[in-house]
Amino acid sequence: MIAFKKQKLMKNTLLVILLSLTLHNSFSQKIDKSKNELKSGNTSNSSSSSSSSSSSRNSSSNDFGLAGLFVEGLLYVSFYSTIGDYRSENHLYNPLSKYPYFDGESGNFQKDNDSIQYGNLTRFDVENHFLYSNNNLFGNHLKAKFRPFQYFYIQGDYRELIEKNAITNKYSNLSLFQFNVAYDRIRFKKFNLGWTLGATYVGNDVQKAGFSYGLHTDVFAIKNISFNSAMIWSRINGLPVNSFEIRGKYHKQNYFFALGYEHLKIATPNYNYMTFGAGIYF
Repeated sequence: MIAFKKQKLMKNTLLVILLSLTLHNSFSQKIDKSKNELKSGNTSNSSSSSSSSSSSRNSSSNDFGLAGLFVEGLLYVSFYSTIGDYRSENHLYNPLSKYPYFDGESGNFQKDNDSIQYGNLTRFDVENHFLYSNNNLFGNHLKAKFRPFQYFYIQGDYRELIEKNAITNKYSNLSLFQFNVAYDRIRFKKFNLGWTLGATYVGNDVQKAGFSYGLHTDVFAIKNISFNSAMIWSRINGLPVNSFEIRGKYHKQNYFFALGYEHLKIATPNYNYMTFGAGIYF
């Protein structure tokens, strides 16, 4: 009887150890899971999308007059909400600042009638952030913005995600690139809000890209401190590749230090990171 109990206890212990190792191994393979899913793609929606498209063609209406008026009105509203009215919105002409808080109060833009003016500036912003989730999951995020003037800018993001397998001690990498044209719809002295359009690309052995769009904002709350957030949505091979970031920045002359948080969804897996970094304005 005692021997039987010992065998049963040993069997249960081995099962628990095997289960824990399996769960740990599956957790440590998030990056490989993202890459494998992006390579295989989402094929479940292909048949439904083709059937829905055929049904929509069959049910199309011949009344283009009302539809034309609706589209025209929609285009006007969309243009106003995304681009703005330069005839009546003076903040759209606010010039680019030399760097945030260069005059002690301005953010990315200064008022058009401010006494301190630097003409039509060109600015280059570079920042780098270390990403940390746990001892087995970390990475780096490099961001660059080229601002030829106040009307729009070009932005590039490069994230290198690294994951260590706690069982085999091998590393997996995922390279995520985002290239966007960005437009600030609102260009106030203490606040700016805008959108981005571009593409997302996953490197390594995935090597696939998709269209992306997003929103971003900066708030210059108190002297030398600002907060910014950005969201970018995209789909690659039918699966989501999304990013969200929020940071607080402490500005000192033409550089800053930052502390924040980033959330990534790459196919099915989700990634959450604390971020520590710095940046400089040229």
